[in-house]
Amino acid sequence: MIKGNQFDAIVIGSGISGGWAAKELCEKGFKTLLLERGKDVQHIKDYPTAHHDIWQFEHRNQLPLAVTKENPIVSKCYAFKEDAMHFFTKDNEQPYIQEKPFDWIRSYQVGGKSLTWARQVQRWSDFDFEGPQRDGFAVDWPIRYQDIAPWYSHVEKFIGVSGEKDGNKYMPDGEFLPAFELNSVEKMIQQRLGNYYPDRQVISGRCAHITVPKEIHIQQGRAQCMARSLCSRGCPFGGYFSANSSTLPWALKTGNLTLRPNAVVESIIYDDAANKAIGVRIVDSESNEVIEYFSKVIFLNASTLASNQILLNSISRRFPDGLGNDSGILGKYVAFHNYMGSLSGSIDGYEDRYYYGRRPTQPLIPNFRNVNGQETDFLRGYASFFSAYRPAGVPSKDTVGAEFKDSLTELGGWRVSMMMQGETIPIIENHVRLSAKETDKYGIPQLITSIGYQENDYKSLEDFLVQGSEMLEAVGVKDIYRNRSNQNPGLDIHEMGGARMGHDPKTSVLNRWNQVHSCPNVFVTDGACMTSTGTQNPSLTFMALTARAVSYAESALKKGEIK
Repeated sequence: MIKGNQFDAIVIGSGISGGWAAKELCEKGFKTLLLERGKDVQHIKDYPTAHHDIWQFEHRNQLPLAVTKENPIVSKCYAFKEDAMHFFTKDNEQPYIQEKPFDWIRSYQVGGKSLTWARQVQRWSDFDFEGPQRDGFAVDWPIRYQDIAPWYSHVEKFIGVSGEKDGNKYMPDGEFLPAFELNSVEKMIQQRLGNYYPDRQVISGRCAHITVPKEIHIQQGRAQCMARSLCSRGCPFGGYFSANSSTLPWALKTGNLTLRPNAVVESIIYDDAANKAIGVRIVDSESNEVIEYFSKVIFLNASTLASNQILLNSISRRFPDGLGNDSGILGKYVAFHNYMGSLSGSIDGYEDRYYYGRRPTQPLIPNFRNVNGQETDFLRGYASFFSAYRPAGVPSKDTVGAEFKDSLTELGGWRVSMMMQGETIPIIENHVRLSAKETDKYGIPQLITSIGYQENDYKSLEDFLVQGSEMLEAVGVKDIYRNRSNQNPGLDIHEMGGARMGHDPKTSVLNRWNQVHSCPNVFVTDGACMTSTGTQNPSLTFMALTARAVSYAESALKKGEIK
């Protein structure tokens, strides 16, 4: 053991949850090593396109055909454009094997996908935590809303979340900054929909954007969101939450953080004699040197599938099938969000109305399906996000020359679009595993993804298209177009599970504190820990579970329960 490689804690992954692990550990006085497989990205300094105008991009912010051909997977991502593609992992940089089509979107760099995420943050309710037990799938969550509610508050106050107190019991209220205002057509839809459907509530999108900075945000050096909607370039104002602008600088200023980029984690080291994990083995991505680091406690936050890969590759006499895999379910029961359905249409009137800025969120209708009992032929439900807008630059068909060019600056009529975010059911067949033959350039077994849709997902899709169309028609939207994208799983970028939480070590990998049942000094608090998916965007729950787990780890170490 090299003395300089010894720390109190090691965190694997510097993204949304890893940044929170580092912040919480460093604040509590732990000398913490933060391992990141990608390059360093420093707030403001490394946002090269943040202030570019459209004409400053060689291809006007579109992807050259050659880039699309070379990256058939990542180029499907909405944010992979000329202004932000440097924040994404290219397809050939880290291959994986798709047994079934799965679009794994990755961002290997300091800050991870916290630089490019959609920033939508909603709390879970007991409808979500009690769902598997009530409806008979997966395993029972070992926690309930009351266990995590204080940690939701802890996270929300620090990151800054805009929203309204809506009183929706299926999407609980949080610690909110003032919300972004709905535009006139959205307000009309909100009012009319409530009249037609008392059980379906339109709420303002809750997003990790600072609308009115509080002292805690000023201390972080962050400012008000400018509503530029250029977020995936990195925000020089710190208007939205990212690890780079918030948790990582906060951890660094404690003096307790050592940040180590270009560190590809090969495995967690388990000492069979000591009966515990003692450290982490990495491959330096620049020199190919293999290095080992050691600590009392390890937090695994490499992202859902990458964390599964690391656990599966952490082989020892005690764990021949992967660290913590006594149950044999490590890598299994992976789930995601169903994004296959969307709707669009037009609405008459309101042509004397417009809106200001590029609001970074949109209103949503929390899930209303199967909430009070099973009422459909599919399990669970979906959230419905929508927006109303006026497209600019709609060319007139009746003009030529100067009149035609002038018409390109005029606003068109109002349109409304809606999309689903559906819960999927974790099943054992949806899994990841290591290849026995193929390795990557670091000598690490490649990951095989075998994840697909089920009949339940297609039934949920069709229900959304019917119910969404009816809701839009009821508020006056016409010429409604129903779209079934049939996009691959993975493109939702909300993969979850594989190392799920549960009561019983025979049917789960982690306990109620996110500890590996059979290796209690290893915690997994990113998406790999999720037992089910809910209909909410998952990142807020990852962050809250992480802060909760660090608090428990500190207590367990003081009591000698972790040695």
